Amino acid sequence: MKKIYLLAITVMAFSVSANAQFNDDMESYNLGEMGSQSDHWDTWSGNPNTGEDLTVVDIEAQSGFQSGYVGAGEGPQDVMLLFGNKTTGTWTSTFSMFIPTGKTGYFNLQGETSATGGAGGGGGGVFNSPNLVFNNTQSAAGAPGLGGAYGNVDDPTALYEWNYPENTWFEISIEFNLLDLQWTMTVDGTTLAPQPFDADVTAGGIDFFAIDANNEYYLDDVTLSAEGGVSDFDADSFSVYPNPVKDVLNISSKVAVDAVTIYDVLGKVVAQSQPAAISPKVDMSALSSGAYLVQVTIGDASKTIKVIK
Repeated sequence: MKKIYLLAITVMAFSVSANAQFNDDMESYNLGEMGSQSDHWDTWSGNPNTGEDLTVVDIEAQSGFQSGYVGAGEGPQDVMLLFGNKTTGTWTSTFSMFIPTGKTGYFNLQGETSATGGAGGGGGGVFNSPNLVFNNTQSAAGAPGLGGAYGNVDDPTALYEWNYPENTWFEISIEFNLLDLQWTMTVDGTTLAPQPFDADVTAGGIDFFAIDANNEYYLDDVTLSAEGGVSDFDADSFSVYPNPVKDVLNISSKVAVDAVTIYDVLGKVVAQSQPAAISPKVDMSALSSGAYLVQVTIGDASKTIKVIK
């Protein structure tokens, strides 16, 4: 299921929402244990390189060549995706998931995580959701292609259920509304009913765990972004012209642009500048004809535009 890089895939890899906390396509990591390669991946214990880590593999991938694997081998794997303990606003996390035919997948939503990056609540976890299981072989209600929320994994019936496709990549999106203290999950395009936070008022992260020997799944294109905010880029506040460009690219902005980075279609940086000015100009005269990705950064927000020269 690995895919070859094309321009459209490269654009996706570099196009980051203006309010993105992170946008992780797994391509920047060394294969093997995640360890300390990332600030937003950790383990349940908060101790990397202990067998709990996400495993970076090149067996399956939604985009690019790599993904993260969670299975029942050494450890077993108990992976924490950290949000930084969000307590205000609305945040959305998305990720692509691949569960081979007949295999099981599992995760739960965590409240406040510990200072070490592991599970909160004295190390016992702060569960803001039930156990969210795909093909729960420990329950009479489980079946391949069927997911369900369980108070206990071996409960005979699920609190609610959803369908998912086996042996192919599908997307999961989870919105965390910290005003209403509700989370809403969308699985493969189907949105489920909003659910309450079970334990506290914090969106701390997601725990991806290998619950049994049948557990095997892959993760790719993992994001966390905020809804709204003053750093939004939109058609009225940010644009580039002309496109196609001959020599000079104009950036129209309402506030100062901090940095401009230009990538070729393979992701190599070919030009950089720090204009620190409103509506700066970018000299592209030295670049050869072709397609480029121009990333504009204002404060903590970035957006990437495809430009033809």
